[in-house]
Amino acid sequence: MSRIGKKPVELPSGVSASVSGQTIEVKGPKGARTFTATDDVTLSVNDNVVTIEPRGKSKRARQQWGMSRTQVANLVTGVTQGFKKELEIQGVGYRAQMQGNTLKLNLGYSHDVDFVAPDGITITAPKQTEIVVEGIDQQQVGEVAAKIRDWRRPEPYKGKGIRYKGEFIFRKEGKKK
Repeated sequence: MSRIGKKPVELPSGVSASVSGQTIEVKGPKGARTFTATDDVTLSVNDNVVTIEPRGKSKRARQQWGMSRTQVANLVTGVTQGFKKELEIQGVGYRAQMQGNTLKLNLGYSHDVDFVAPDGITITAPKQTEIVVEGIDQQQVGEVAAKIRDWRRPEPYKGKGIRYKGEFIFRKEGKKK
């Protein structure tokens, strides 16, 4: 039995959900999102509560039950609060700034790195050493943050690079003479 799938997803005020077949659409103050569930589960909306039930007792149906419930809960969170990833830059001369919809990064390369924010994602640079990625789609926010981090991953000797806020980088000791 899925302990996650049993719990219904409550819709806060200002959020509406509609089910058509295996697709659920959730509308809220920040926008609208959809999710298409597999045929192993049944989606239903009653009195501002979304419930997910498995169809059958197979292992796949039980797996999809919990996963589908989590996806619907993420839709509700996305259209109400949104998702946010914070990155910090460490290193001498490394900095970031926004110019319109483009994030300009100085990361020690011979050229600046220009990263254009995709639709539905808001990137801000409150300080030269901080980057904030926000949006209503959790997967897309994480993917954009990972792409930005990949331009200069933190290295283990001096810790220079782009890291998630609060991320621990295991430090190595340099060569001894």
